Amino acid sequence: MPRNGSAPVLTPTGDTASTPGELPAPPRLGLRGPGPRPPCPRSAARPGRIVAAAVAVLVLAITGLAWHDTGNLIAGITRIGNLGLGGGSDGAIDILMVGIDSRTDARGAPLTADERAMLHAGDEDGATNTDTIVLIRVPNDGRSATAISIPRDSYVDIPGVGMGKINSAFGVSKAAAMDKLIGQGVPQAEAERQADQAGRRALIRAVADLTGITVDHYAEVGLLGFVLLTDAVGGVDVCLNNAVWEPMSGADFQAGEQRLDGADALGFVRQRHRLPRGDLDRIVRQQVFMASLVHQVLSARILANPKRLQELGDAVGRTVVLDDNWDALQFLRQLEDLSAGQVKFETIPVRDINGTTLDGESVVRVDPGTVRSYVAATVNTRAADPDSVDPSSVTVDVYNAGGVGGLANQVAQALATKGFRTGTVDNWIAGGIPGSRVLAGNTGDRRARAVAKALGDLPVVADAGLPEGTITVVLTADYSGPGSPAGSLFDLSGAVGTAVPVPPAPPIDAGQNGPKCVN
Repeated sequence: MPRNGSAPVLTPTGDTASTPGELPAPPRLGLRGPGPRPPCPRSAARPGRIVAAAVAVLVLAITGLAWHDTGNLIAGITRIGNLGLGGGSDGAIDILMVGIDSRTDARGAPLTADERAMLHAGDEDGATNTDTIVLIRVPNDGRSATAISIPRDSYVDIPGVGMGKINSAFGVSKAAAMDKLIGQGVPQAEAERQADQAGRRALIRAVADLTGITVDHYAEVGLLGFVLLTDAVGGVDVCLNNAVWEPMSGADFQAGEQRLDGADALGFVRQRHRLPRGDLDRIVRQQVFMASLVHQVLSARILANPKRLQELGDAVGRTVVLDDNWDALQFLRQLEDLSAGQVKFETIPVRDINGTTLDGESVVRVDPGTVRSYVAATVNTRAADPDSVDPSSVTVDVYNAGGVGGLANQVAQALATKGFRTGTVDNWIAGGIPGSRVLAGNTGDRRARAVAKALGDLPVVADAGLPEGTITVVLTADYSGPGSPAGSLFDLSGAVGTAVPVPPAPPIDAGQNGPKCVN
């Protein structure tokens, strides 16, 4: 079937052609992935083993001390139980690692005034938020580990609460439990402990519901942990594309490569205002920070320095919380069996980074079904839906055969937020089409069926002239799915707005060739 063979062009005059431009799926970020070297070169350093594959700050610290005094380290970590965790029965260990915005340390002791000032934490004792949420899968068969970040403002169903930002699940659930317990006459300290458990359980369930992954282990690091752990390893190397100054987080950095101490590192990972991609750029900051920390912990000068190791142990003891069923020694032995250099950093696909609720709250819109399919494909699990495919493996051509200007581009963006890759975006000039459809070599093509489902169950029509693997969407005036004026106004979560495309993030490594420059 003939089509326009020329490249798509920008059409500001208002015709139906869409603005061109590839909008890739959320990136796969590997510790030693493909791509050009970062613009801030350094001399090559010793590659780190996958023993730090779990990526979580606490696991990195445990790993760094594994050859030194693991027993004493583990004995000093705060342990908690009754979290409703799984048991790794699906052939992998799934760890939920959270960075918690708390004014206390892991043992419940309040931070000092100087510590709060250093953390830009303020004096209020409001709801506890989880500003970093990472789901880490470590397979039992020696395959590489995967760390999947969840934007803190993702608008999800919080168990027992309703729709809200996922980073509020801990805090609002804790507050509700605290009020109930105090009303029942439970002493303050015991009520605080039980309320914390309720908050953690709610967050674990919210993450499991969103991703479709049963959480086996829970790990928590307070704000102070970023500072103490970073200082314990002598600082962390980062690189920025541009100079930044943002007083709310305390971020004040020059452009280029630099080493950050603990307080500056916290500002680096907390900043989200004045960033091109908002919270998604902040996630990339967190990922590149953790990758750089991997490299620092595994460096010979840390492992051979008793003073640094002691500081690392002290930092872990004061700032890390683990579930009480986690056999850390066994876990470390398992990590050492993993293949080297293959850890992947991921971020769940989002529908809109600038969504707004009916009440005017700014949120990140996500589609739970899309997230579950994406996570299942990413971690190589079997999805319940037989048509599930990894969206990032599917490139979709989108053509506008109707009279709605810019429709093809809007639909391509909607597919990109679901994780699909964008191919050609243009007008359809090959003849009349009776209705919107997905074209593929045969109607049983799983990729075509996945695209059709993502667009509101469009029909899949066979086109024998299409090359194998080519998926084409043709849109007519009857289309009302995602990306259309009707489909973009409301979603089931109650958030409103038009989806904003999400530009890709750079690949990240563990610092063997210098830190990756990021926004």
